[in-house]
Amino acid sequence: MPQLQPHIRLDQNHGSVCALLPGDPARLDRIKPFLTDEKELAYNREYRSLVGSYNGVKVLAVSTGIGGASAGIAVEELKNLGVKNMIRIGSCGALQPQVKIGDLILVSGAVRDDGTSKTYIDPIFPAVPDSELLFACVSAAKERGYRYHTGVARSHDSFYTDRETEIDAYWSRRGVLGADMETAALYTIGHLRGIRTMSILNNVVAFEEDTLDAIGSYVDGESAAMQGETHEIQIALDAFVRILK
Repeated sequence: MPQLQPHIRLDQNHGSVCALLPGDPARLDRIKPFLTDEKELAYNREYRSLVGSYNGVKVLAVSTGIGGASAGIAVEELKNLGVKNMIRIGSCGALQPQVKIGDLILVSGAVRDDGTSKTYIDPIFPAVPDSELLFACVSAAKERGYRYHTGVARSHDSFYTDRETEIDAYWSRRGVLGADMETAALYTIGHLRGIRTMSILNNVVAFEEDTLDAIGSYVDGESAAMQGETHEIQIALDAFVRILK
């Protein structure tokens, strides 16, 4: 009997072993044009989902909301339904000047400055992607000629602490490329649950720019970062095809 998951409201009938994980539910509307036979599945809380096909590979897309806690719930419930490959297609703010608006960060490791990953395992445990998925994303980005950087990102839990400028400068000096809120949880839970995970981050905040102003422009569709979003969707889908065919 199909097992309906309590938060994402899906069961095993979706028939896919691959899932795209955007944060924003609205991003599913921008994923749809890449898929054939797409079908909306469920929408509960922050978790909106659809399924479709890309070059013969059946792909789920499930939004995870903001932060590691809600992303972790999606990862756990998708794992319960047999999903084995998950790629986050998210946004980030740049911590290095060479990471321009619309550039992609293919995250090779995450600073676990979040709470969710620490509830699973000691903080000294690394947050790293599946190497095959990482290599597949790098290959896809190179083949399509998209601008990307490979390196470390920092995952955190709030935009609104009193020390944000100081914290960003600290990690920037240590070569961290960008900051998001979900990658560390994805990588940590993925490893512990035997899931292949990868995170692609589209930079929507220029180095040392005000985060709130930049994100507002991105959400309104006024930013060049929208092209970066298209690129990360394309790379993630290409990567699924590479590892499954």
